[in-house]
Amino acid sequence: MVRTHLRALCGLLNLCALCLSFAVFAQQAPKVYRVAMLLAAQPARTGPSVIIFRKELRDLGYVEGQNLVIDLRSTEGKVERFPILAAELVALKPDVIVTFATEGTLAAKRAAPTIPIVMVQVSDPVGSGLISSLARPGGNITGVSDYDVEAAAKFVELAHLITPNAGRIGVLMADNPVHPVQLKAIEAAAKSIGLATVANTDRSNDDLERAFASLAKDNVGPLIVLGGARHGALRGRIAELALKYAMPTVFGSRAYVEEGGLMSYGANPAAAYKLAVSYVDKILKGAKPADLPVEQPTRFELVINLKTAKALGITIPQSLLLRADEVIE
Repeated sequence: MVRTHLRALCGLLNLCALCLSFAVFAQQAPKVYRVAMLLAAQPARTGPSVIIFRKELRDLGYVEGQNLVIDLRSTEGKVERFPILAAELVALKPDVIVTFATEGTLAAKRAAPTIPIVMVQVSDPVGSGLISSLARPGGNITGVSDYDVEAAAKFVELAHLITPNAGRIGVLMADNPVHPVQLKAIEAAAKSIGLATVANTDRSNDDLERAFASLAKDNVGPLIVLGGARHGALRGRIAELALKYAMPTVFGSRAYVEEGGLMSYGANPAAAYKLAVSYVDKILKGAKPADLPVEQPTRFELVINLKTAKALGITIPQSLLLRADEVIE
């Protein structure tokens, strides 16, 4: 009888020990966070934004394979794929979605009206209907906006400096919801210094050369190329056509200049990516996007490609070279 009781007691103690070990394991097992990234034109695994995000998250203690999963999707410039890829990411039930470009953020908002979204490189997020205001975004979206609309006057100034005798400035647009707003700002800035503006929209990748030929026929001098997901994926082709049609180009992103474009003025992309990571960290720790004011970039850079200038047969004013943050030779 005593042995029976002892066996029962030992069994009970073993069961308690097993339950305790499970409880300790449950307490020690880290929460695994899921971050989805919806990229516009960058490669899904080797894009600079992905590299920076991984490093910054790792520095904050998020380690893939331990407490972090990163799901990546990229349209590679095919903007019509944004809704499809956004739906794929939402189905994975991420804790937060990081979006790039206005089109990508709009697609994510439609697919995920409640999942927190951190946007990057989005122009005019208020005018696009993504947020209520920069200070109080409301809803489920926050992040870092671009400065492209506000920089319109700077684009015109640079275009005029490199081609002071030109009477017309060309603007290359795409089917992007922000481009009409940017065009109005450019037209106002050009008109203030007595310049005419000629705009043309390429509606598909195959339509790009027709747009350049039309602008050349209209006798434009310099060309301001508006960014976005599709144009970003066609940077090299745009640079080739600009050389073919002898058009000095001005962009809002240095990536175009690295591919052979002439000049860019815009926010430092690495700084924007790092700032976006800080938003992801805050949201994973419990902050609500509606309570996180949208940041605007504070670091801007002027990048000039001298090799392209020589190919175009133009001389960049020394005063402009001295102002440049980087000169590519």
